[in-house]
Amino acid sequence: MFADKYLQKQKNKAKLKVQPHSGLGISVVIPCFREPGILQTVESLNHCSLPHCSVEVIILINHSETATNAVKAFNHSTKETVDLWISKNKKEGISFFAIGPVALQKKWAGAGLARKSGMDEAVRRFNLLQKPNGIIVSLDADTLVAENYFIEIETHFKKHPKHAGATVLFEHQTSGLKKKQLEGIRFYEKYLAYYKKALQFTGYPYSMFTVGSAFAVTAEAYVKRGGMNRRQAGEDFYFLQNLVQIGKVGEITSTKVFPSARLSDRVPFGTGPILQKWMNDEEDLTVSFNFQVFADLKKLFDIKEKFFSINETAFAKLITKLPESIKQFLEEDNFWNELNDLNKNCSTAETFNLRFFYQFNAFKILKFLNFAHNKFYQKANLENQIAILNNSCNEEQ
Repeated sequence: MFADKYLQKQKNKAKLKVQPHSGLGISVVIPCFREPGILQTVESLNHCSLPHCSVEVIILINHSETATNAVKAFNHSTKETVDLWISKNKKEGISFFAIGPVALQKKWAGAGLARKSGMDEAVRRFNLLQKPNGIIVSLDADTLVAENYFIEIETHFKKHPKHAGATVLFEHQTSGLKKKQLEGIRFYEKYLAYYKKALQFTGYPYSMFTVGSAFAVTAEAYVKRGGMNRRQAGEDFYFLQNLVQIGKVGEITSTKVFPSARLSDRVPFGTGPILQKWMNDEEDLTVSFNFQVFADLKKLFDIKEKFFSINETAFAKLITKLPESIKQFLEEDNFWNELNDLNKNCSTAETFNLRFFYQFNAFKILKFLNFAHNKFYQKANLENQIAILNNSCNEEQ
């Protein structure tokens, strides 16, 4: 079957003994660590209109093997609470499963390994049914969903059967937030939209939101990608940016998820820590990347075809015509070595143009942005940069 080799390599035993429904088409995976509001998420899913296929919701309750007794007790209580809810809310077409608490290996314990453990279980169940086109949906335990959530996800993959995955539109919950926290999450959402649109402006073809509670992937693409990584934070960003090398990642805008805007110090970066720093006056969300760095990057991407089959002398001459921020970055990052290897493995310009962005990918772009701001530019007012971006996009049309 399609996932046999992958599952054998993971060496994980099945966590669910119940056989999957033959009509299973969507599996929602929710990592759950010390989550007081998990029933709100479960209720939100249960209130959704159901799609044509059967749905499973896998809640993977987890903590580190070195977690405190208090955390372990909380998670055991969560398991009992969720199990009780499940027993009272049986419903045709959707099944809920609470797994755990699972003790994760100390070295890797965190969001990445928890998400991976749940998604691997979803793959196992689709593998039993020989359904490589089964849809694995990533959600968080503090996130609510729109009523048409399942229907729109199913519809997207029916319309686009070759898509490896898709992101889902999101909007953070704001009910009950204090004024400063509300301002912070609004600025953060504006920044995310600005960053995504600015990447599109440069010509980067894989601009997308990378939010752990807002994406889906086919079981086959998940396996080809090598599964979710075990990173303790940013696992969603790394997974999705690598998934684009497997196939197209679409964008579902006809439904929404509503992540929490709570403060958090559980992970080193992401919404929670950024808001916490904003509240502590340690992070200024009113400023962001200077638009000029994206304009510089666009000049590189606009001439990427000229790097096909180029020799080192011609490369050195060509980059002198680019903005100084780009020129210095390419030199200090030793991009010539990557480019040379790329050319050795590309027999046509078409292949080169596609694979160019596998080398100059989202990780390298972020590296460049930080480099350019350290040496050439200063971060600037977010609202102003959005206005400049919008004007520049209008001029391009």
